[in-house]
Amino acid sequence: MIPGPTPVVRPILDALGRPTVSHQYPPFVEAFRQALEDLPRVVRSEAAAPFLVAGAGTLGMEMALVNLLGPEDTLLVVSHGYFGDRWAELASAFGIPHEVLCAEWGTAVSPDELGAALERLRPAAVAVTHVDTSTGTAAPVADYARVLSERRGTLLLLDGVAATGGIDERFDEWGVDVLATGAQKALGAPPGLAVVLVSERALARRRARDRVPAYYADLLRWAPVMDDPGRYFSTPAVNEVLAFATALRLVLEEGLDARYARHARLARRLRDGVAPLGFVPFPRPEHLADTLSVLRIPEDVEDAALRRAVAERGVVIAPALGPIAGRAVRIGHMGNVGDAEIDRTLDAMTAAVGTFRIS
Repeated sequence: MIPGPTPVVRPILDALGRPTVSHQYPPFVEAFRQALEDLPRVVRSEAAAPFLVAGAGTLGMEMALVNLLGPEDTLLVVSHGYFGDRWAELASAFGIPHEVLCAEWGTAVSPDELGAALERLRPAAVAVTHVDTSTGTAAPVADYARVLSERRGTLLLLDGVAATGGIDERFDEWGVDVLATGAQKALGAPPGLAVVLVSERALARRRARDRVPAYYADLLRWAPVMDDPGRYFSTPAVNEVLAFATALRLVLEEGLDARYARHARLARRLRDGVAPLGFVPFPRPEHLADTLSVLRIPEDVEDAALRRAVAERGVVIAPALGPIAGRAVRIGHMGNVGDAEIDRTLDAMTAAVGTFRIS
């Protein structure tokens, strides 16, 4: 029950476990093509260009930056925690000037704060993490999009790693230019793929640049493969693509609205279930993400001992990060997680906390 990788259900595992075949084997090419067709539907887009590349969500974030920004550009990073700060670390690695607009952990940058920063900095792009798994905070991306709509020369780069497939994302409506995510979180597939969706405006920005400081991460080297999955640039992660295609099919069969409602319901069940034990959500109520819960630990419960006691009962939860390490735990409830997993987690948490409170 960590915030990812998340549990993988049997149909997806069966797809992953098929014999490894050539990346030009027609049935694989067709599965790859279907995954590329289905992916934009998950973010309600008719225009986004999909890219599936062996790697992880961090590679997708890197692709967003190296293809669209250079030393002559400025990036505004809107950070709500540890993974928001990663945008800044990536920008530093490639010599991209940047400024970080930080929220206090557990809160979110307000649209007014974003608007003031845009007016002052006039950045080429804004990078936002939709759900920061270090804090359990969901950014108000729709509100940010309204602010950015007044500055359409500014690109919107969105890290959807812990959101895509579990929280509604509207690529076209919000004017997102790059959405980078991974297979192993709310989409419920095994890790191994960087999943990237790119607007036509962003692709035009890449085409206008003579060169980028990348080879494998260059969108233009991958674009012909995404247009025709039978073509070759670098060997795709064949089995992971097959599993991912199945995961996307399951997402769409469930239905986006039903899937997002399930995530919201399970989040409430988990938080309501641990409240009598003394666990309180770390983020402010208006910023709670539906895909994971970051919970403050009661004062009479010790972090490592709690997680150890929960693990002894067959459930793994994650420690907190950064300034709240040792004072909170992180529990994922996204992707293929259902009521049975929530029940088992609540039972394990209740039993574990009981061991601390025996008089």
